[in-house]
Amino acid sequence: MALLPPSIAMTADTQPSLSPEQDAYLRERSDGMGAYLVLHAWGVIALAMAFFIAWPNPLSFIIAVVVIGGRQLGLAILMHDAAHRALFKNTRLNDTLGAFLCGWPVGASLTLYRPYHLSHHRHTQQKEDPDLILSAPFPISKTSFWRKMRRDILGVTGYQRRMEFFRMEMGDDPSRLQRWLNLWRAEKYFALSNLAIFAITAAAGVWWAYFALWLLPLLTWYQVISRIRNIAEHAVVGNNDDRLRNTRTTLTNWGMRMVLAPYWVNYHLEHHLFVFTPCWKLPAAHRMLIEQGFGPRMELAPGYLAVLRKAVSKPNDDAHHGTPGHARKKAQLI
Repeated sequence: MALLPPSIAMTADTQPSLSPEQDAYLRERSDGMGAYLVLHAWGVIALAMAFFIAWPNPLSFIIAVVVIGGRQLGLAILMHDAAHRALFKNTRLNDTLGAFLCGWPVGASLTLYRPYHLSHHRHTQQKEDPDLILSAPFPISKTSFWRKMRRDILGVTGYQRRMEFFRMEMGDDPSRLQRWLNLWRAEKYFALSNLAIFAITAAAGVWWAYFALWLLPLLTWYQVISRIRNIAEHAVVGNNDDRLRNTRTTLTNWGMRMVLAPYWVNYHLEHHLFVFTPCWKLPAAHRMLIEQGFGPRMELAPGYLAVLRKAVSKPNDDAHHGTPGHARKKAQLI
C-alpha cells in the first residue's frame, strides 16, 4: 500500500478528520474486491461442507458448523457494507448482489436494513438509536448470559426470531389467504435463495447437507456470534456521547476473526467514524488513527473475552431474559 500523507487533524469538537488524500483513499470502492469477498464467503462455505462430507465425524461436523456459521455472518456483514454502498463501486452491482447473494440467503433484507441501520449511525447510543435495546441491558449477570448462550446454541433463539418475523410480516388481516400472501411477499427471496441452496446440495447427492450444514449453523452458531458481536460493538462502552468511546473496536487474532468476526467487522469504531469506508480498508483507518495519537482516547478492547468479562460483570441475576420481542425493535440482526 502506498504511504498515506499524515494529517488526521483535530477538528473544533476534538474529533478525527481526514486529509483529502486519506479521505479519497478510504472512500474508494472496488468492484473486483467486492466480487472477491462475496466469492470468498461462498467458497469457504462450500469447502467447509465438502470437508465434513469427505471426512464425516463429530469433530469435522463441529468445525464445519462453526466455519459455516461464521461465513453466514460474513454474508450479513457484506450486506451491511452494501447498505453503505461500500461493497461494490457499481451501485447496481452493490444493491443487487448485496441483496441476493449476501442478505437474502441468511434471511436479511437490504431494503429494510438500510434505513434502519443508517438511523443507528445518526443516533449512536442515544435514545433515538434503534439498536440501543441491544446494548442498554448490559452489564448482565453470568447466569443471564449463559442462559442466552444456551438458547442460541440450541437453536431456540434462531427459531423464535424467525417466527417473530413471520408473524410481523403476515400482519393481522382477517383473511388467512391475505396473511399468507403477505408472508410470501416478504420472504419470497429468502425462500427462493434457500431453495437454490437445497437444489445444489440435492444435485450433488447430499440433500441432507442443506439441513445439517446450512440451516443448522444459521439457527445455532450464527446466533451465538451475532450476539457476541453485538455486545462487543456497543455494550458497556466508555461514553455514549463521545464518538471515540460510544463504539468499540475489538483487537483480536486471525483465528478469532475466522470464527467470530469475519471481514474486519471487529473494527467497529473505525466504521462509525468513516462510514463510507469498505470493510477491507478498516485496518488502514485504524492505523491512521493510532499513528496520529488517538489510541488513548479510543474505546479499544484486547479481545472478545475482555469485552465479555465487562458485559457479564453484574453480580446478581436479572429478570430480563432477551425475548423474541427484540426482533420487533431490530429489523435485521446485523
